[in-house]
Amino acid sequence: METAEVIVAGGGIIGLSTALELARHGFRVRVLEKGRAMSEASWAAAGMLSAHDPEHPPELAELAKLSMNLYPEYLATIEALSGRPVRLRTQGALSTDGENDSGVALSAHEAQKRIPGLATAGRAFFWVEEVSLDPRDLCAALPLAAAAAGVTLQEGTEVLAVRSHGDSVEITTRGATLSAGAFVNCCGAWAAQVQQLDLQRQPAAGVEPWKGQIFTVRLDPPLELACVLRSSEVYLVPRGGGRVVIGATVERVGFDRRVDPATIERLQAMAAELWPPIGSAPVVESWTGLRPGTSDGLPVIGNAGQPHCWVATGHFRNGILLAPATGLIVRQLLEGSPPAARLGAFAPGR
Repeated sequence: METAEVIVAGGGIIGLSTALELARHGFRVRVLEKGRAMSEASWAAAGMLSAHDPEHPPELAELAKLSMNLYPEYLATIEALSGRPVRLRTQGALSTDGENDSGVALSAHEAQKRIPGLATAGRAFFWVEEVSLDPRDLCAALPLAAAAAGVTLQEGTEVLAVRSHGDSVEITTRGATLSAGAFVNCCGAWAAQVQQLDLQRQPAAGVEPWKGQIFTVRLDPPLELACVLRSSEVYLVPRGGGRVVIGATVERVGFDRRVDPATIERLQAMAAELWPPIGSAPVVESWTGLRPGTSDGLPVIGNAGQPHCWVATGHFRNGILLAPATGLIVRQLLEGSPPAARLGAFAPGR
């Protein structure tokens, strides 16, 4: 029977960030990923680190603040270990989300100075100091950083079942049975499919996929978007080279990955209502992501109902934002240390 000190199920940003944090603090870690690492919601994300998004549940504020404080060191560590840059693409966001306590109100003239051609009639604008990155930079760098830190990444390996045995955990995959001192379920939208034997209710039973359709347009010079632009209906995120990512739907349709051209057209039309040049920009790529969502919009982080079994999933639209804090907290839980943020609202089985 193969063994590891900690087995993490799921090679997305939450799983690999957790594994990296554990490995850097002396744990021997193996990550089991059913497909290819960083190829699901992490790859599909827009990359806004919206710690002060007014749509966030208030219970998320402390965890989001902690994660943003950790982000500079988190990115520096990934870059140093991987040798690949993960740079911040924007340094601010122009928001039309009504009252925004974290932002500075701008006049229509001030808003148009930041984004020439902006449609301002009937809208209030706020400038928010927040950053964004291209998640695909992370998708390239994070697996390399984890490997450099000593993490073993095993792709094409789906975890089917878990059972705690005294001081160890038995993990069943399609091809083998493994043993570990601890197990962490970071399977994202698939977390509820990991069966914890001897438990009537799975700790991640409330986690399900929420589909998001998203696409990229390309602007021709001299057109350029220098900051994130967002409303309650649509967001526009620049990624350099004239590319702008536009999204995203929130659909409760199971594991459906289809892109609907009519939906992409509708999103582009809504984006063009904010910034008209988007209306004539060609679409160069479209895709879907399956976010791991919960009924209350909060992640699931904590003990999974059996000794040495843990869960960290359900981050919905905030996996990129919350990855550093989640990794830290899981490491603290496994060490038996007080967590750096209150976890009551994120309790499994709530």
